[in-house]
Amino acid sequence: MTDINGISHLLLDIEGTTCPVSFVAQTLFPYAASRLEPFLLEHADQEPVQSLLQDVEDAWQADSDAQAMVLRRSTGQLQQSAVEDGGSTVVSKAAYLRLLIEQDRKLTALKDLQGLIWEAGYTNGDLVAPLFAEVSAALRRWSSAGLELAVYSSGSVWAQQLLYAHSSSGDLRHLFKHWFDTRIGAKQKPASYLNIAEAMGAAAEKVLFISDALAECEAAQSAGMRVLFSSRPGNPGRDPGPFEPIEDFSTLLP
Repeated sequence: MTDINGISHLLLDIEGTTCPVSFVAQTLFPYAASRLEPFLLEHADQEPVQSLLQDVEDAWQADSDAQAMVLRRSTGQLQQSAVEDGGSTVVSKAAYLRLLIEQDRKLTALKDLQGLIWEAGYTNGDLVAPLFAEVSAALRRWSSAGLELAVYSSGSVWAQQLLYAHSSSGDLRHLFKHWFDTRIGAKQKPASYLNIAEAMGAAAEKVLFISDALAECEAAQSAGMRVLFSSRPGNPGRDPGPFEPIEDFSTLLP
């Protein structure tokens, strides 16, 4: 059993921590990629999609990635003006967004658009988020013990809430007090964890962060948080480095 005496807040990653990596990599990402173009064509002139597409355009203009630059030239976007045909513009941006998905790039606008597509999938029953078997019971146990639960994921807050609203254990959103995505800062930066602690009104040393990413664990520790390394079956990285590994939340008291 792992003792968490002195902890007031639990900050949890999602992918590889509460939910299998395979669901994100093999279900959510392909689902969004396959529906990206028709979704954008249908909603391009509506908010918030219209603003998000402008953010995508701005990011593409500034993107120095070789594949992104080749794609921009091949779609004719490099020399075109902002008054081009809307449909062709959306199609080209969809191609750029699919490239970002393939490269696992963390563009905030992409995350927000994926969240909107996933919302439709969750609503119509195409998507149900599979949590690890003991997660829902652990979340309830921690919440009942007075711990404040928080999520920190590279996926948008909206995508996080959709996942927990449509989980294999039902709607668990009420168990969480705080939600954070990369708007608070990059997950590999210690400053992000200091920002999170401040936002929660907690001293960093009173926060326990659990993640399957070694760089994230290192950043959280540098910020003063306590850390456990999530070592779940199917995770791409199982080496905990200097951190205590945890494979099952039923061992984490209270």
